[in-house]
Amino acid sequence: MLKKINFYFLVLASLLMFSTDANAQHSDFGNWLIYIGNKKLNTKWNIHNEVQYRNYDAVGDLEQLLLRTGVGYNISENNHNLLLGYGYILSENYIPNIQGKQSVNEHRIFQQFTSKDKIGSISLTHRYRFEQRFVEEHFKMRLRYFLAAKIPLIKSKDGHNKFYFSAYNEVFLNTKSTFFDRNRVYGGIGYQLNNKIRFEAGYMNQIFESSTRDQFNFITFFTF
Repeated sequence: MLKKINFYFLVLASLLMFSTDANAQHSDFGNWLIYIGNKKLNTKWNIHNEVQYRNYDAVGDLEQLLLRTGVGYNISENNHNLLLGYGYILSENYIPNIQGKQSVNEHRIFQQFTSKDKIGSISLTHRYRFEQRFVEEHFKMRLRYFLAAKIPLIKSKDGHNKFYFSAYNEVFLNTKSTFFDRNRVYGGIGYQLNNKIRFEAGYMNQIFESSTRDQFNFITFFTF
């Protein structure tokens, strides 16, 4: 049943990605610096923590600062995880036709379910997330589906896969107003430093209803 649900979400993600690409008008290039941490309390419980510093340009022109944390519970041996989380997002939005920005504060509660599968040497991750967003005086809700693949590339002398290729697609759907929110497509190269730390660098394209944005992402994953 779970595999059928994953398949249906994958089809929906693909259809939305290709249908909205035709509406893209322009593309700006920015930079995201991301830290993602996971603290294992025991075999069942974990704490998630995350910091994202998003820039309109290479660095120094803040687009968003995102802080996220949560408590997760493993339903089965690290393959299926339920998580309840909270996020704070500071957005610096440019005001059209005016030389200046407007600061927007958002508090976000979210619930997510993550499942991990493996096909040969390829690792797959499915993530389903439901968000309740308090954006200034407005309340919004959003659904997200994330599908990622991790493919080993080069083995080191000790036989471990140090370098890998990483790719994902994530669809965002609103519960009100405009149904389609955005779609993110990412591809990058990763390096597994040890069993606790890995790094990734790659390119991401965000597709909105009538525009696109491009980002270079540098990500650090830390499990402790």
